[in-house]
Amino acid sequence: MSEYKVLLVDDEEDFTQALGERLELRDYKVKVAGSGEECLEELEAEVPDVVILDLKMPGLGGIEVLKRIRAEHSDLPVLLLTGYGSTEEGIKGMQLGAADYLMKPLNIDDLISKIHQAVGK
Repeated sequence: MSEYKVLLVDDEEDFTQALGERLELRDYKVKVAGSGEECLEELEAEVPDVVILDLKMPGLGGIEVLKRIRAEHSDLPVLLLTGYGSTEEGIKGMQLGAADYLMKPLNIDDLISKIHQAVGK
């Protein structure tokens, strides 16, 4: 179905493991980063087709990571994950160049649709 490379960035290890497994079952190639800093390191090594980025993380938060991604990889699609009913940061992220945002808990079919829209296929 897909051969998209996805970088999944979230500090909640159980969440990234479960979501990563669900994406891999759908033939996505998934790498996981547990922090904003780790995300930027992964991007130096290999640029994926799309980044799925949590906004709320300790240390380097999602908005700052998005700004740095835009500075280095202006065309890389980034989907933001927001939780706790916070759409304000999702909207701010889109103003900074994110392709879209999704609320946690995620619906996997919605995520797949957003990935395909963001990558443009």
